[in-house]
Amino acid sequence: MDAPLTITDTWTPEEEKAVEAPLVAYNIERFGPSDMQKLGIFLRDADGNVEGGLVGRTARGWLYTQLIFIPEHLRGQGIAGKLLAAAEDEAKHRGCIGAYIDSMNPDAVAAYQKYGYEIAGSVGPFSAGNGLTWLSKKL
Repeated sequence: MDAPLTITDTWTPEEEKAVEAPLVAYNIERFGPSDMQKLGIFLRDADGNVEGGLVGRTARGWLYTQLIFIPEHLRGQGIAGKLLAAAEDEAKHRGCIGAYIDSMNPDAVAAYQKYGYEIAGSVGPFSAGNGLTWLSKKL
């Protein structure tokens, strides 16, 4: 029996949940609970507004840094290293054994390597000529 396919660039939250929920259930049944916890470490300006920071999560014994942004006026001061170290410390506290991150920015890749991350793989080039690099580190 052929399942009808629809291709779209928009969908409802319910349609997304219809794909996500059974996948999550399958993964839990096969691999056990993920123990996923969000992790945010934020840089705030003098008024308390978030102007950068790190957003990620811990799950299955690993830290994933999803987003990291340092505003231009704070770059070059070692803040990326402080954010990564704080996230890694929290991840260790949560029982994690490793960390991973990805980037399209060659400067960021070099910075992550400076903080002990090693290239685990890459894909590309994309249409702009750059690729995506995955890096990991044992904690």
